[in-house]
Amino acid sequence: MFPVILRGALHNLGVCVIGLGWAYLGTRIDATLGLQAFASIPVSVTAVGLLVAGFLTRLWATAHFYSHGMRVISLEPQGTLVTSGPFRFSRNPLYLGGNVFTFFGASLLLGSPAALAMTALHLPLVDLMIRREERQLDGRFGEEWRSYRARVRRWI
Repeated sequence: MFPVILRGALHNLGVCVIGLGWAYLGTRIDATLGLQAFASIPVSVTAVGLLVAGFLTRLWATAHFYSHGMRVISLEPQGTLVTSGPFRFSRNPLYLGGNVFTFFGASLLLGSPAALAMTALHLPLVDLMIRREERQLDGRFGEEWRSYRARVRRWI
């Protein structure tokens, strides 16, 4: 199990770096637009909490995928419908941990209004990707997918 966790940790450290890069891009946009950065202890605590929650959520989901012989990033449809582990609570814990928790956490950590706006604005695009994936899952797994979809929310 350790190699699965180590592999998941390394993969998700990359997601944290991408989130911080996203937030840094936001700070550059802030500077261009003359927007003020913000900071406070409660904001910093919230930021770190979101980053930790994002990393741990993705680590749990990634390790769970790997333990089922699946890939996290795949252009081909997966061969197994995973409904256990973090997938009992969210149909999309990878997107939730990365695109929501990590990106919002990084944006708050760097105090970037533009990064917060970019994160909020990109979520409908993520939702479109999720809906496309859900159509594929419906076609591949049929009633098993529909039963799972009825029990578990898309996000949380």
